[in-house]
Amino acid sequence: MTIALFSFLALVLLASALGVVSTKNPVQAALLLILSFFTAAMLWMLMKAEFLAVSLVLIYVGAVMVLFLFVVMMLDINFEELRKGFWKFAPIAGVVAGTMLVEMVLVITHGASQLEGAMLVERPLGYSNVHELGRLIYTQYFLPFQLASVILLVGMIAAIALTLRKRKSSKYINPAEQVRVKASDRLRIVKMAATVKELADVPASDDKPAA
Repeated sequence: MTIALFSFLALVLLASALGVVSTKNPVQAALLLILSFFTAAMLWMLMKAEFLAVSLVLIYVGAVMVLFLFVVMMLDINFEELRKGFWKFAPIAGVVAGTMLVEMVLVITHGASQLEGAMLVERPLGYSNVHELGRLIYTQYFLPFQLASVILLVGMIAAIALTLRKRKSSKYINPAEQVRVKASDRLRIVKMAATVKELADVPASDDKPAA
């Protein structure tokens, strides 16, 4: 039963991930991506890695998917057409929700089982996967963990540098210069002598008196 459940979750994960990269509709891709994250979390639950499963649901489904949908909303999409075809997404949304419910029920009801081999074993009382994860990260996988942190830091710095670069085609305002500005830089009072426009000489004529 455990092997069958693991195979079912693995097939759902592969199918949903393939659907994410193959579909052209952003809404369908988002729904399938949610299913992929949730199925991966159920696989971790099956292997009794509850901390990783909960972290995947909270971080990726709760945060990354919100960012993904925010980016989709910023794209040049005709939302009137999306609203008109709202109900056409109901079947795939129902399939995703139903699959997630079935996976959750199967994993919870099958929590006491174990998988033959090394993928799932019975843990002793008092076992904490959080403690085990921390021990492995800072002992056996310390160097890969630090390298991954450095790569993420470099990526973050590169993203900030690309965002703050100056472009000749757009106006750029330096916040530091705005903070250091003084009143003398904004307003300059110039005292000038008043000038009077002289009347031009008009030649005299017989009908009009001379000016």
